[in-house]
This record gives sequence, C-alpha cells and structure tokens, in this order.
Amino acid sequence: MLTVIILVYKTRDILRDCLKNIEGKYPNMEVFVVDNDSPDGSAQMVKEEFPKEKFPWLTLIECPNKGLAYGYNRAREKATGDYQLYMGPDAFPEKGTLEGMVDWMELPENSKVGISTCKLVQRDFQLDMDAHRGFPTPWVAISHFLGLDSIFPKSRFFNGYFMGWKNMEAPHEIDLCISHFMLIRKEVFDDLKKWDEDYFLYGEDVDLCWRVKEAGWKIYYLPMWTAVHYKGPSVGVRKSTQDVTTASKETKLKMHKTSADAMKIFYHKHWEDKYPRWLQKFIFLAVETIAIYRTFRVKAQLKKD
Repeated sequence: MLTVIILVYKTRDILRDCLKNIEGKYPNMEVFVVDNDSPDGSAQMVKEEFPKEKFPWLTLIECPNKGLAYGYNRAREKATGDYQLYMGPDAFPEKGTLEGMVDWMELPENSKVGISTCKLVQRDFQLDMDAHRGFPTPWVAISHFLGLDSIFPKSRFFNGYFMGWKNMEAPHEIDLCISHFMLIRKEVFDDLKKWDEDYFLYGEDVDLCWRVKEAGWKIYYLPMWTAVHYKGPSVGVRKSTQDVTTASKETKLKMHKTSADAMKIFYHKHWEDKYPRWLQKFIFLAVETIAIYRTFRVKAQLKKD
C-alpha cells in the first residue's frame, strides 16, 4: 500500500534515527533509502545496521549525487505502493500519521487529491510553514521578500507565500508543500511521469505541485496528523539545525545560490509567457540580491565560528 522514499546526503546519524522511528509505523510498507554518494558513510551504516535479511522492508539505492529529483526518480521507478511518501531523513512522523493520511486519501470524496502533507513541527515546536505554501507569483514573492507576510500574517493579499489566512486546524487545499514530507497517489505519476531533474536542489517540489495542479489534481494540508521536521541538516544554513548539521563550508556557501537558480528555472519553464519580461528580470534581480546577502551572512558566521 505505501512506499516511503528517503533521500539522504551526509546525514548518517539522523538517518539512523529516522529509520528506527519509521519501522512498524505502517503495516504494509516498503522503504527505499536513496544515498546520493554521501561521504560520511550513510550507505555503509544502512548496510551494517539494517541488513536486508533482518529488515526485508528496507532497500538501499546508491547513486551519484545528481540532485534530489534525480535520486527520487531512481526510487520511484522501483516503487510498488499505491501511495508514495517522499520524506527527508530529518522527518519523524508520529504514531498514526502514516495510517491516518493514507486512510484519508482512500476516502471516495478525496479521490481527486493527488498530494497531501501533514502538520510539520520543528524542534523548537514552531510550525514549519514551508509545508503550507502558495505559488511564488511576482506579487507573492515581492511581499515575502519585503517581509510584508510577517507584518500581516493573516492577510490573503500580503501573505500569499504561506497562505496565512487559512484555518491551520482544519484540512484544506493548498498550492504546494515541500518534498521532505509529500504523500503522492501513484496515479499522479501516470500524468506527470517523473520529478523534473533540471532542479538539483530546491524548486523540484514547487515544479511538481504546479504540474499536479495543472493536471487537475488537488493538494491538501492535513493538520490532524503530525511529523517532526529538523529542517535543513544536510544544507547547513538553518539556525534550527546548526547543532546537528554536517554540511561542509562549501555546501553552506552555495545553498542560497542554488535556491535562487531553482526559482529562475521554474519561472522560465512555467511562467515565461505569463508575466512581462521586465517583471521577471526584476524578480530575478531581487532573488539574486537576497541570495548574495544571505551568502555574505553565512561567510561572516563561518569566520566567526
């Protein structure tokens, strides 16, 4: 019934805890761990501590590091479940979350829901609002960059980025969620075929959700169920995971540029003819400026450390 796909890069110890947490969380489940050539021995840890003869539900896939979407596709090709849960190694679903979400998706009235996600809670008990997103149209992006969504968190006009006017205590439709906890009906890939491998990291989830909506499917946020999300230990730029990240200096420095590049790829693929070219150039300039500023802050912190 359920295929869980976990892509890992250099998060060996967190992955170990993730696999221990997910064991037995669903009665009919297969799990694929996709290791993107981690230099920290993540793949070796799985082989030694989770051998196939003792953990028949777990399969390790080793592949070159060609990005998140590339790794996801390698496991997707082997998945047999009616539902596919794409999950980061830093995600820890609580008891009942997987069964509850699959059962909800199985209800006849939810047959057009192609993707669902649950309430993601960070280690400081704050909601991870990246699980509850709107598409980054020019105005949505500008209002977010200017911080207007923080000033007016409940405004439909100013907080389209996190869709802050929605009732966070009841299930409802959203535009997109992050690929670190995304439950997808297998029929979705009959329409979409695969994750877009033009994205290395970031943007692959925005792209997939856009294509899902274009194909006529719905995406839902289900706050009745919860998963803890460490958020970003493999990239090393989040304050919340500085104590557990193993990201190298080089990885930390290039992550903001990677994010900016992903947004430009998305605009070129889907919105090049939708918005004026001058407006797109303005958005790209803003994104690049913010990326440079954030990279500068990372450099300053690295020097301080």
